[in-house]
Amino acid sequence: MELPAKGGFSFDLCRRNAMLEKSGLKMPGFLKTGTTIVGLVFKDGVVLGADTRATEGPIVADKNCEKIHFMAPNIYCCGAGTAADTEAVTDMVSSQLQLHRYATSRESRVVTALTLLKTHLFNYQGHVSAALVLGGVDVTGPHLHTVYPHGSTDTLPFATMGSGSLAAMSVFESKYKEGLNREEGIQLVADAILAGIFNDLGSGSNVDVCVITRGGTEYLRNHEEPNPRTYVSSKGFSFTRGHTEVLSTKITQLAPVVAEGDAMEEGL
Repeated sequence: MELPAKGGFSFDLCRRNAMLEKSGLKMPGFLKTGTTIVGLVFKDGVVLGADTRATEGPIVADKNCEKIHFMAPNIYCCGAGTAADTEAVTDMVSSQLQLHRYATSRESRVVTALTLLKTHLFNYQGHVSAALVLGGVDVTGPHLHTVYPHGSTDTLPFATMGSGSLAAMSVFESKYKEGLNREEGIQLVADAILAGIFNDLGSGSNVDVCVITRGGTEYLRNHEEPNPRTYVSSKGFSFTRGHTEVLSTKITQLAPVVAEGDAMEEGL
């Protein structure tokens, strides 16, 4: 007699994986995004923030990269994950929004950008490693959304993503309140990014902030620089512009070497 299928979760593979680990097989590790990106809704619009460290595994590849991407004049998007994926997917949707504005002669809506992003990411089932915080202001007011690599979304008054998201969220949950003004919103976003920078190895360098309101957008590049360069050479830097100091010179005289074929030709 065939039993009906049971509902709920199946844990058969858990026992298999435990057996494989005991036999010496190393399970694959998790990939970290290595970023802190945040956003919040304030009284007049949306504030987005991001750190500026780009990593290649344990190596800091870029100390001052841009993680806040242009989508439309009234919509911007923070990206965490694989840099190439976040750049490509935001550029693609940005061009689609531009064509839509040409066709309709109307301002882009945030929900349009959200739908395009989540549809594209869902089609690739998480293989496009882009975790996004999307923010903007349109005719219906300010909006803030998070988009996960598999295509799921959230709509929240404040949001964080990336490897430093827990540190940033602790700042938001303790200090966020409704009806923040512009200055309070910018300061709270900067504090959240600083929490990620100082508590997460994948985040670092400077704080970028983008303020979107009905009147326009202000991109505050390197709004805060909490990690200034402190090393200065004891000798100072007195090089003439365009030149580098020559520490030593060595000249080696080279003797001409005659190849065998050339010697035979000379003999003829």
